[in-house]
Amino acid sequence: MTSANQTRNPAGGVATPPAARRPAAPASSRRAETRRKWYEIIGLTTPALAVYVMFVLVPMGFAVYYSLFRWRGVGPPTEYVGLRNYVLAFGDPIFLDALRNNAIIVAGSLLIQGPLALGIALLLNRHFRGRALFRLLAFVPYVLAEVTVGIMWKLLLTDGGTVDALLRSVGLGGLVRAWLADLDVVIWTLLFVLTWKYVGFAIILLLAGLSNVPQELTEAAAIDGAGWWQTQRHVTLPLLGPTIRIWMFLSMIGALQVFDVVWVTSVPAVRSLGASGTMATYMVDNGFFARLWGYGNAVAVILFVISFVAALLFQRFILRRDIEGAITGRANRP
Repeated sequence: MTSANQTRNPAGGVATPPAARRPAAPASSRRAETRRKWYEIIGLTTPALAVYVMFVLVPMGFAVYYSLFRWRGVGPPTEYVGLRNYVLAFGDPIFLDALRNNAIIVAGSLLIQGPLALGIALLLNRHFRGRALFRLLAFVPYVLAEVTVGIMWKLLLTDGGTVDALLRSVGLGGLVRAWLADLDVVIWTLLFVLTWKYVGFAIILLLAGLSNVPQELTEAAAIDGAGWWQTQRHVTLPLLGPTIRIWMFLSMIGALQVFDVVWVTSVPAVRSLGASGTMATYMVDNGFFARLWGYGNAVAVILFVISFVAALLFQRFILRRDIEGAITGRANRP
């Protein structure tokens, strides 16, 4: 039985009386709430935006400006040369060798570090005695400082050093080379050092991705008769795809901008011949030490543009499915 102040809707249920319904918020209240949200957004983002503008955008603008001058770092730049510094850079065979070396490091990082890290991560993801210790040992090279790694490997690879002695002790003395002085070998030596240094990061990243693979799926595959390799190929690897693509992106950008390990490990005389230099080391050699600041800024701009375009292309054609999936998932969220 309904009370006097209640009404019955046509479907037979009890309808809420108009007086008990919550009134809509007035337009002025909604505008005040919107303004308050915008004030919060501006207040929270302004400090980070100011730091970004001051330490990223402003230096980039100065680099582009100085790259248009022939400037030795003393006084304001006055000798305007336009795009001549860029023309000189792409006409220098040593800079083209640096581009080639960066391409070799990028390809080597993706084609060597990736499969090696994936195989080790799949093994370390299994349960066995001492697994935590092996995970720690795999990650140790990555946490070492780049300067420490460069000095360590420079001592190991010196003529008559530990590596040469080890090869001779096992009867492989014919493989001994001037690892850091041979123009045909030095870039592959540096690629080995970089792989040893950074493969631990890939392993840890892939292990984190493997921890998110539902165990129920692998158990269901095993029940259906799939072997270990079939399970990894058809279940684990597809689910690990987003993690692999993120690692590829980080590895590619890092390989394009690699500097410290190459700078410390390589020999300056060999680097000046283009055998072991990268774009970053070329920039420091010709900008800082040669005091050609305008030319060095031009190389810095070229390095930035190459990295930026590579990042855009990678996100457009490889990371697109992950980004669209995240946006779709967010849009469908209630």
